[in-house]
Amino acid sequence: MKPLKDRNFDPVVEKFEQKVYGTSKGDWRLKLLKEDLDELYRAAEPLSIWDAGCGFAQISQWLAGQGHHLTICDVSEKMLMRARQHFSEAGLIAEFHHEPLQTLAAKLPLFDLVLFHAVIEWLGEPLPALQIVMEKVKPGGYLSLLFYNRNAMVYTNALKGHWRWRNLLDDTYLGKGKKLTPPNPQYPHEVIDRLQSQGFSVTAHTGIRVFHDYVSKDTLDGSDPAELFELEYRYCRMPTYRDMGRYIHLLARRQGEIS
Repeated sequence: MKPLKDRNFDPVVEKFEQKVYGTSKGDWRLKLLKEDLDELYRAAEPLSIWDAGCGFAQISQWLAGQGHHLTICDVSEKMLMRARQHFSEAGLIAEFHHEPLQTLAAKLPLFDLVLFHAVIEWLGEPLPALQIVMEKVKPGGYLSLLFYNRNAMVYTNALKGHWRWRNLLDDTYLGKGKKLTPPNPQYPHEVIDRLQSQGFSVTAHTGIRVFHDYVSKDTLDGSDPAELFELEYRYCRMPTYRDMGRYIHLLARRQGEIS
């Protein structure tokens, strides 16, 4: 098998925008992220923030609107162009870099908050990149880490029937499936262990879509979406259920005090 490369979304930007952002699922993800980040959003003084792999930079735009200072990067030129456009239309400013986070990091200072949202699962070497990102958080600062959940991928494949079971048993299911299925999902407990080993403590732990993606299309079509999301909200931060979300969001504080 060829070694995996970091994914650049330039060829599928329009499809990505439609499938990931232009849906109620995307809106739900933004809602929960904003709730987890609300205390930092309302900080008394402007924060220095690095969005490492920004995509369309929706969360960065929200934070910039509150007066925080944003540094933004992505390997996708088209996504970065969209992010610039959205900032410009909103009358906001940020520092934009068309560069991989792994090489840009060495040129950047430490930050009060680093956003690393839905990036790690698309990288050829996810854990070294996570280490790079963690090291750019100031003592006393925060890392906001959103990632595709391997628990959910295993469970979803198991529910599809026996034709998927051998891949699960042989651990050969990674990298298979649709173009927008990440090849490197992560187990929440392993990510938390790594964060804690590097002096981070988890202050928020949220599962995003803990039920929605396990429900059949026919059932979804005949159901009240508002009621389903009410159910999601009740369980999304409860132990066990939160670790079955399609995505996991962790907000982690680095030990020490901000100078």
